[in-house]
Amino acid sequence: MKKNIFAVCDLEVDYACNFMDYLNQKRNIPFEVQAFTSVESLLEYGQRVPIELLLISVKAMCEKVLELKIGKIIILSEGVHPPELDQYSSVYKYQSSANVIREVMACYGEEKALEPVQFPVLKKTTEILGVFSPLGRCLKTSFALTLGQVLAREKAVLYLNLEEYAGFEELMGKGFAADLGDLLYYVRQKNENLIHRLNGIVQNVNNLDYIPPVRTPPDIRAAAWEDWERLLNELSVNSSYETVILDLGNGIDETFQLLDRCKIIYMPVLGDTMSACKVAQFENLLRIWDYSHILGKIVKIRPPFHLEGSASENYVEQLVWSELGDYVREVLRNERELK
Repeated sequence: MKKNIFAVCDLEVDYACNFMDYLNQKRNIPFEVQAFTSVESLLEYGQRVPIELLLISVKAMCEKVLELKIGKIIILSEGVHPPELDQYSSVYKYQSSANVIREVMACYGEEKALEPVQFPVLKKTTEILGVFSPLGRCLKTSFALTLGQVLAREKAVLYLNLEEYAGFEELMGKGFAADLGDLLYYVRQKNENLIHRLNGIVQNVNNLDYIPPVRTPPDIRAAAWEDWERLLNELSVNSSYETVILDLGNGIDETFQLLDRCKIIYMPVLGDTMSACKVAQFENLLRIWDYSHILGKIVKIRPPFHLEGSASENYVEQLVWSELGDYVREVLRNERELK
């Protein structure tokens, strides 16, 4: 089975080509993408192949396009467009490609909210990796973000931070219109098109996709195990992600169950006596609560401290080429050799 078709039609060749180059780098788009720089080529293609989603510029829109079999049309607007196009959803053309795609997927998710769409996902089994430590100030999140960026050079990776205080708006130097709390709301509503909703929220840094973490602790504390289970199942079955990284904090009750879903758990540790005692307590608790099999998944790591004086807006991107980036690549090389 093939994926549904997402067609993009813009008469500005440079814009269409640049936009297509961006889409070709995105491995999580649940569509087969086709780009057209003329109405004639779009019509010729659309007469042969049904189009599920069409993003089309105002200048390319015409009556003949409406005769095609198209699931949803979204206008690529330059700020103003004719009144007859007001019936269609629109996104502003002259913004980043990432923002255009995010808005398109949000529009598509709204349209299909009451109309479940099943689309085939052609990928290998989704691998869930955990990064967790009972310790604080151990570079857990820095390691997780570095791991995600390194892996994202070769595969589609989604990073989820499950901490109560992640500080991502400050870290990334920007605000987010939606975050993990919104996604969990859709999960609790049993939204049938959760992956499309997710694609309307997802952000990207250095080819790593991430859902902005919650703004307030209650947003994540309110999630039950059933919510996490459904989200992970949706990502495994219906998303194009090959790897999901869970950056786990200590503020949720379902930590052990989430760790149980992970194939590998990277645990940053420290060398002092107090830290060793805390890790020992955690390991004993796993045995007491019948999760002793999780011990076999844990890879203890000691990430090097690095980049302490870096500006926050560049911190995440710099991780890949820091001493920590070298350390992550060494960890992954060692794992491949063991296999």
